[in-house]
Amino acid sequence: MQAAAAASRATDMRRMIRAMLPALSLALVVAAIAYLNPRAISYFGFTLMLNLAIPIALATMAQMFVIAGNDLDLSIGPFVGFVCCITATLLHDTPGLGVLALLGCVGIYAALGALIHLRNLPSIVVTLGMSFVWQGATILLLPKPGGSAPQWLQDIMSVKTPFVPFPIVAAVIVAAIGYFGLMRTSYGAILRGAGGNPVALRRAGWSLLRAKMTLFALTGLFGVLSGMALVGITTSADANIGNGYTLLSIAGVILGGGEFTGGRVSPVGAVIGALTMAMAASPLLTFMHIPPDWQVAANGAILIIVLAARVLITRRDEAL
Repeated sequence: MQAAAAASRATDMRRMIRAMLPALSLALVVAAIAYLNPRAISYFGFTLMLNLAIPIALATMAQMFVIAGNDLDLSIGPFVGFVCCITATLLHDTPGLGVLALLGCVGIYAALGALIHLRNLPSIVVTLGMSFVWQGATILLLPKPGGSAPQWLQDIMSVKTPFVPFPIVAAVIVAAIGYFGLMRTSYGAILRGAGGNPVALRRAGWSLLRAKMTLFALTGLFGVLSGMALVGITTSADANIGNGYTLLSIAGVILGGGEFTGGRVSPVGAVIGALTMAMAASPLLTFMHIPPDWQVAANGAILIIVLAARVLITRRDEAL
């Protein structure tokens, strides 16, 4: 009896550690930065290090909705770049047309979800094709770097919040919206069921098509917010500005506890994963004096170590 109780406690402990891995990863990155450069652990330091984490967190949330439906979006990076160009040109010069264009982008994403579901097409293939469409449209709209962010958007992204840096406040708000919307509402459970158990969802009378369209529309919405936030920070746009966001968003979701199968995602974990990748992508590796050419490989190593630890804990749970 005592042995069974001890085994149960050990299993609960491993599951708790697995759930806390995203937070532990972020804490280790912050601790390493504090050790290498203590002056970076300040209001101003966190503002600088996490300034670009807001659009990354939004793009990660966008990717999370697709992964929740057992799909994968390989076009989110070029899409964010396209939104940046719309924001820096149309939304700045003709706000009405810019708003319609951004709403149209969300509608296109919803249509992609319907196409993938109705024709039973691999989401990887469809979104990979769309990545070239977004990239080409971006170059046509803004052939060379330029444009200007609307002043109201610059004002929002440059807000100085008291005590806690704005990027952290924004990350908490994004995580809270994703958590309560996807994890604490009845329709959020339906959306997760579209990836977790689509057969049961269909038998219960819910429309799997509508759920897929909603997930992709939410991806488009958060992708639009990511692009707008990025332009608000950089104040201008470029055709290649969002290309790296595809891999960053996927890494953030997986680092935050998400899985490619079963619709298992964590909005809070995804945001924490995005913050971890944002801080490890440049500040930590720069303080470690790692050359820029090696920083991409170092980011991959960080992700592999965390995932290996998660797999090890999961296998021990299954063995017990």
